[in-house]
Amino acid sequence: MSEYNQFLDSWNSVLGLNTPSHHHRMTDFLTDVLNNENHRGLLMAFRHSGKSTIVGIFATCVLFMRPQTRILILSAQTHQAARMVMHIRNILENHPWCQDMIPKNRREWAENKITINRPIGIREPSVICQGIYGNITGMRADLIICDDVEVPNTCNTARKRAALRERLRELDFVLSPNGAMIYIGTPHTLDTIYRTV
Repeated sequence: MSEYNQFLDSWNSVLGLNTPSHHHRMTDFLTDVLNNENHRGLLMAFRHSGKSTIVGIFATCVLFMRPQTRILILSAQTHQAARMVMHIRNILENHPWCQDMIPKNRREWAENKITINRPIGIREPSVICQGIYGNITGMRADLIICDDVEVPNTCNTARKRAALRERLRELDFVLSPNGAMIYIGTPHTLDTIYRTV
């Protein structure tokens, strides 16, 4: 069993839960995305399957294993992305493996960004979130998580879908050279962006 799945099982133990087998498969897939040469992946599963929950746990484990990682979370709206940051923050504060990661000075420990104990000299927060059309100019990230960027408000016309695709192309300028990009979502149109990510 991978360290990522051990981290997941340990977190579920804190919650008094068993880990469903499909959550282990999701974690294996995310680990492959992080480690394969392309570093791109799309996680699609049935509604209420725990996709975002698993990705949040996975992102926290990435920080545990690679504390220098910079993670950018994008959603259709900033408040959606902030929910993922709060999920990660909750895991950091309560997972037994993460006790040494929480800084004494919690200057960047908010609902939209957090910074863990890590090597000095890294400008960006450990985790930061933004709505898909928010300002990401000048940001750099080693892991970008696009969590439900395709929703009715961003894809219900051809013009909106074209604008969304253009925006997503800009992420290549934010992602570090060996960085990974993970999409999580459900198609909302026949001309879904998920056909080409």
